[in-house]
Amino acid sequence: MTDTIGWAVSGARMPYPEAVTAMQSRAEAIARGEAGELVWLLEHDPLYTAGVRARPEDLQQPDRFPVHVTGRGGQYTYHGPGQRVAYVMLDLSKRDRDVRKFVRDLEQWLINTLDAFNIQAERRCDRVGVWVNRTQPGGPRREDKIAAIGIRLHRWVSFHGVALNVEPDLDHFSTIIPCGISDPRYGVTSLVDLGLPVTMDEVDLALHKAFEGVFGATRREEAPPIWKR
Repeated sequence: MTDTIGWAVSGARMPYPEAVTAMQSRAEAIARGEAGELVWLLEHDPLYTAGVRARPEDLQQPDRFPVHVTGRGGQYTYHGPGQRVAYVMLDLSKRDRDVRKFVRDLEQWLINTLDAFNIQAERRCDRVGVWVNRTQPGGPRREDKIAAIGIRLHRWVSFHGVALNVEPDLDHFSTIIPCGISDPRYGVTSLVDLGLPVTMDEVDLALHKAFEGVFGATRREEAPPIWKR
């Protein structure tokens, strides 16, 4: 059995570099056995992040928003207002040391969250993340990504996590090739784009319930402290 997992929500937008520093500090403390596991929900101002496999040509307008090089898996992605980011700091040594299973569990968490809003989201074996089929009758196949996943492990503790599109400005995705996928059949969507004007609080409740169904019990906790540089 594992201890309950901390669950923290930041109401204000968090500065990205400082949030990442706080996340890494907490993950290191978890690895040393000095802190408990934590899921931290937050939002950022508009920015792009480059994962370890990011290609320069996929950033088509470098000066539009700040660009942060990060150690998570994957390529370029966008974070901004209206997108719920969840930094997931879990100790896989207390569970199965199986990274593929962990990613599938993260996908299932998001799929179950979206099911609460009657959205049928799906995983794809060749594309990480969570997708919605937007194909119209008689039309060409179309799938849109509604949630992205990018993680890193250090001493079997995860950090970085997932990003669910609630009501971001989808035009902000237009000057990157998200996750390196340029196929015109694959786009980006959000809950509001799908006709569901839900609030962030409603999404947080659904995320919380679905998380506990996949990963186990949680406890409320204060968000990690942020120190301005």
